[in-house]
Amino acid sequence: MSIMLACVMEVDIVEFVVPVENNKSLFVWDIEAGITEASIYEGLHAVFSSFGPLYLLKVCPNAPLSTPGFYALIKFYSAVHARKAQQHTDGCSLFQNSPVKVRVSSKQMPHFLSSSRPLSHANCVALANHCLGFNGWTSDIITLRELPTDEEEEEGGGGPSHQQLKLGCLLQLSFPCHGVTTRGAALLQDSFTCTGPDVVLQKRRKLHRMVREKALIEAFSTVLLVLLGDGKVMVELRQMSEHLFEETAGLVQVRDWGQVEVQDQVMLFPAEEDEWKEEDLDLSVW
Repeated sequence: MSIMLACVMEVDIVEFVVPVENNKSLFVWDIEAGITEASIYEGLHAVFSSFGPLYLLKVCPNAPLSTPGFYALIKFYSAVHARKAQQHTDGCSLFQNSPVKVRVSSKQMPHFLSSSRPLSHANCVALANHCLGFNGWTSDIITLRELPTDEEEEEGGGGPSHQQLKLGCLLQLSFPCHGVTTRGAALLQDSFTCTGPDVVLQKRRKLHRMVREKALIEAFSTVLLVLLGDGKVMVELRQMSEHLFEETAGLVQVRDWGQVEVQDQVMLFPAEEDEWKEEDLDLSVW
């Protein structure tokens, strides 16, 4: 019975969202000053990534009035992986001569950062590859096409014209070994001043890439990875309260919640830089 209970306690669920929970974040300090930041990063990554996929690893120098050296913030996707890493590394020398301290963070996140934010396209792919393998999942575009825009305005006198591009994408995400399939839909629109045919071509290519990536992000947002104690992974789907898209007459109909205006410098979501500003780091721990 105890063996069965131990296995149950090791089960964890990983979502494709930015991890903000305290029990997924570790602080490492007492890192020696005679090592370069690059070497510290490589050493920490080699050690802690062996326990599970990492969302973030950040190395910072100690405050000017403190003892020379470094500290690090490490974020896991899984609380189980973070706990195991803390237990097996605290008090160990790891990549240096003296032991380091590793603690679970007790930093209290602001309310506006506590809500779930979807992972970036790159992080979705990296997390899926790490947990399922490169052949563990596939994505296929069902429909990708240009949609009518609200308006098009042209400047008089043969000058530059104001144009809009709107693309819709419907994508299928499959996990063959688990018999699980889900879909994601996205709609993106770009308004820009056209100074030549090459500008339209560049904007269209950029929007094609972005709408495909956003559709994949939406598909991954429905996926739950169930990490079992024996190292196996199960794939489940989140129960959705309503359909996010539907196909009618061969066209993609996407709700406006997925529409964002795209400028020259655009991001689908806020930058996934660490939301813990260095000056706000609280080294209080459990």
